[in-house]
Amino acid sequence: MAAGGAAGPGRWLLCLSLCAVLLPRAAWGLTEGLYCGRRVCYEVLGVSRQASKAEVARAYRQLARKYHPDRYRGEPAAPGGDDGAQAAHEKFLLIATAYETLKDEETRKDYDYMLDHPEEYYRHYYHYYSRRLAPKVDVRIVILVTVCAISVFQFFSWWSSYNEAISYLATVPKYRIQATEIARQQGLLNKTKEKGKNRRSKEEIREEEEEIIKDIIKNKIDIKGGYQKPKIYDILLFQILLAPFYLCKYIVWYCWWIYCFTIKGQEYGVEEKLYIIRRYMKMSQSQFDSLEDHQKETFLERQLWIRENYEVYKREQEEELKKKMAMDPRWKRYRRWMKNEGPGRLTFIDD
Repeated sequence: MAAGGAAGPGRWLLCLSLCAVLLPRAAWGLTEGLYCGRRVCYEVLGVSRQASKAEVARAYRQLARKYHPDRYRGEPAAPGGDDGAQAAHEKFLLIATAYETLKDEETRKDYDYMLDHPEEYYRHYYHYYSRRLAPKVDVRIVILVTVCAISVFQFFSWWSSYNEAISYLATVPKYRIQATEIARQQGLLNKTKEKGKNRRSKEEIREEEEEIIKDIIKNKIDIKGGYQKPKIYDILLFQILLAPFYLCKYIVWYCWWIYCFTIKGQEYGVEEKLYIIRRYMKMSQSQFDSLEDHQKETFLERQLWIRENYEVYKREQEEELKKKMAMDPRWKRYRRWMKNEGPGRLTFIDD
């Protein structure tokens, strides 16, 4: 009796073990919410795991024609007919899900791996949702299009600013006089004086002279700094493409600087002196180029590439700025307002 009681649990464990071995591994590895849920996608479409892509597509088209909500003509399960149509709709969604899973090679590979390795739950969840939530368009294409759009806008914006700057410079006496002299030397302004039938109005002649002066300013006069002509390699796209070249160029230049002026102790040239002065002033290249030539000559005469000389020059400029501000009427009014009233003061005025 005891032996029979002891053999009972043993037989049950043996049966459970055999069932676990005989059942397909995919049956207990399927998870609700992933792919086809508790159903095997191959069984939903009625194809084997070795089916080709064409066979999967053929099976999907046949089932889709049968269960599509607009073409379904099955018998309703209830007098109202809603249950049969609803079941067909759910069946069609399951068929579509199975086809979406098996038509893509990468997704099908992940699904087959899930069927073969059902114990790796977290990996299956990660691959499923990473593909499901991944952007449909390649991120590299989005970045490239964005950079190109910014570069085009940047280039045309610079051209617009450049044309506005040329129009402004045409009204500045310094540049207008230079351009007028060059135009007269080349005989460009004399051509506008015509007689007879071809004679034009004063307004037309004035407009032509303005265009000639603007062209002279664009082509003949060296404009630097913020007014300089925009260049194609200054836009964002070319800056990104040329970044490795600029980096290598800077490394070579820095090594050359260390070798020539630190190790060998050579004297600075004019360009090197101006570079050191610009660094002390914390100005960009375009800002420094916009300075007048006589200002740069003054910097060189005062030897501002030497730190002590630059500190003296800086203090002088600060003192001069203070004097100008002290003599400025607007600054005087501001200081008087700060002394008498200023922010934070409360005044009560009796009517």
